[in-house]
Parts: sequence; structure tokens; C-alpha cells
Amino acid sequence: MARHASSRPCQAGLTVRGCISGCVVADLTPATTAGQLSRELHLERHHAMLMDFDPKVTALVGQPFRLFWAGRRGRRGHVPDCFARPHGGGGLVVDVRPDNRIEPDDAEAFAATARACELAGWAFRRVGAINPVLLANVKWLAGYRYPRNHREPVASKLTAGFAEPKALPAGAERVGDRLAVLPVLYHLLWRRILEVDLESGLLGARSMVRRAGTTR
Repeated sequence: MARHASSRPCQAGLTVRGCISGCVVADLTPATTAGQLSRELHLERHHAMLMDFDPKVTALVGQPFRLFWAGRRGRRGHVPDCFARPHGGGGLVVDVRPDNRIEPDDAEAFAATARACELAGWAFRRVGAINPVLLANVKWLAGYRYPRNHREPVASKLTAGFAEPKALPAGAERVGDRLAVLPVLYHLLWRRILEVDLESGLLGARSMVRRAGTTR
């Protein structure tokens, strides 16, 4: 039977909005394994950013607990990468590891974590590689996530102007000077007030933007 001891207050959590870097992993990278570890730390940060972008996630905490269980080689322990609090309650425990980096001990740890989460009434997810186009687009939008980029009446005009799908630059220019309007537009895309396909191609002149909830 798996058991765990909490190392951070999962109930309170750490609010994700506007807090990406360092939420899941520490900023310091040991020099002895800098290459591979650096890639894994970056992958964890990128998944934290995607959860920050997910409107269904309201809070996130890194390394939420240590899990112990009787494994095939004796007593084992594992610390999941993060705990997310979905909108409406419950919990989602996430481990980040690419498919080609999973060893037998890792598979055992993930299976034990999944069993413990099931007992706790939480979901468990193991995630790996990210669509590079999606990642590039969300990283770009993340640069405009801060509330200072929400300016009225520009935001309201953009929301109304994209009631019908329009190309990104054309819709921005209808509201005002592109250099002044685009930061607000990107902020609304980050907040999911406006929507755009982020997986098929990089954001650009051909990107079709629409108000959230409208038809494509």
C-alpha cells in the first residue's frame, strides 16, 4: 500500500497566474549533469507554462509530496513534479518525462503514483514532448500575460471586433495603431478571451483570431 507525506501545503498551493519560472523546479542546475538535467528542467518549466495557460487550472505547486511504497527492489520513494488544482476542485498530479527516458524504475514509480492518486481521488498524468509549434506560440503569448498589458478601451474594442473571425493583423489595425494594440491582443489571447489555432502554425499574418465561444 502506497503512502505519502506532504512536503508542501497542497491545499493552499501556489497561484499559477503570472508565476511560471521556478514554480515547478528550482533555478539551480548542478554542473555535474548539466546537459541532460538542463533539458529535463526546461521541459518541466514548459509544461508548467502550458498549465499556466490552461484556464481550467487555478493553482500549481511543485514537488508536492514524497511517495513511498514497497517496490520490486525494496522500499522505494518518488517525488512527483507538480500538483495542479483544477477549476471546481480535485487534483491533478503530473510527472514530466519523455517516452524515450523512461526506465523500469521510472515506470514503477509512475504506476505507484497513479495508484496513490486514484486512492486520493486525484488524476495522474505523465507528460513528455510538446508540440514545438504550440510551445513557441504559448511562449510568445506568455510574454504578455501580465495585467499591465490589459488596457481599456482597446481590450473591449478587440473583443467586440473579433466577434467574427479575422486575420490577426487586420483585426488589430481596425482598432488602432498596431504597435499599441498588439500587446493587448496577445494578452487577450493568453487569457483565452480571444482564441486562435496555436498548433498548426506560428502566429502571424495568416492567423485567424476570434472571440472565445464563437464558431470557427
